[in-house]
Amino acid sequence: MTSVCVALLSSLFATASFAKLPEPTPEAKAKAAEAKAKTAWSDKVAAYQLCKSQDKVAAAYLKGKDAKAVVATPACTDPGPYVPEVAAAPVAASAVAATAPASKMPVAIKK
Repeated sequence: MTSVCVALLSSLFATASFAKLPEPTPEAKAKAAEAKAKTAWSDKVAAYQLCKSQDKVAAAYLKGKDAKAVVATPACTDPGPYVPEVAAAPVAASAVAATAPASKMPVAIKK
């Protein structure tokens, strides 16, 4: 009996995994793009901070050595402050309503 229940429950949960998610809204797409841009900027800041700390360690190391043959490295580039991208003009509600698929349910049922 328990094996039948387990098989029934597993088939119930297996069908739920095939569900398809709806398309994201324009606001959700804009929010995701903004998060992606901010993450890219954060990565640039982290790389800049790493570069500066490596330069500091290298300078301290070379200070105690005879630095006759110092290899020139590229300068660290500061990414500057985070500036959010200007979002596209908000889409009018009527334009969104015009592109949205029509509901298959009737608006009012008369008896």
